[in-house]
Amino acid sequence: MKAVKICPASEIPAGGKKIVEIEGKSIGIFNLNGEFYALRNICPHQFAPLCLGKVTGYNAPSEVGVYDWCREGEIIRCPWHGWEFDIKSGKSIFNPHKVRTKSYPVTVEAGGSGCDHGCDHEDESVETYPVTIETGHLFVHL
Repeated sequence: MKAVKICPASEIPAGGKKIVEIEGKSIGIFNLNGEFYALRNICPHQFAPLCLGKVTGYNAPSEVGVYDWCREGEIIRCPWHGWEFDIKSGKSIFNPHKVRTKSYPVTVEAGGSGCDHGCDHEDESVETYPVTIETGHLFVHL
């Protein structure tokens, strides 16, 4: 599986999305509360630019007259005909076993850490400080 570096994770805020071109494929990357997901930017119905659609939730199956709105911010609705897909898996809401759009794994990886000068040992005479990595870069795995 090939990993393609996209952008700093901080570039896509929670609830946000970014559409990128990778190896001739348009791919939408979504930040769902700090977890990142990627979908092919094509609705399988009539090849609309799916990731330009509205991010929303949906009414879960329920009793007549009961409306159970759920999964707010986890569903993408096709801008052409309203077909809905789970951002986390690419599966359609109406027929998840047969209809889907391609999804890709996304990882957040630190950009470089440790000593860049060939340091491979600890010297007790050198004062050290704890370091945390505040940002990382997004990688889509094709």
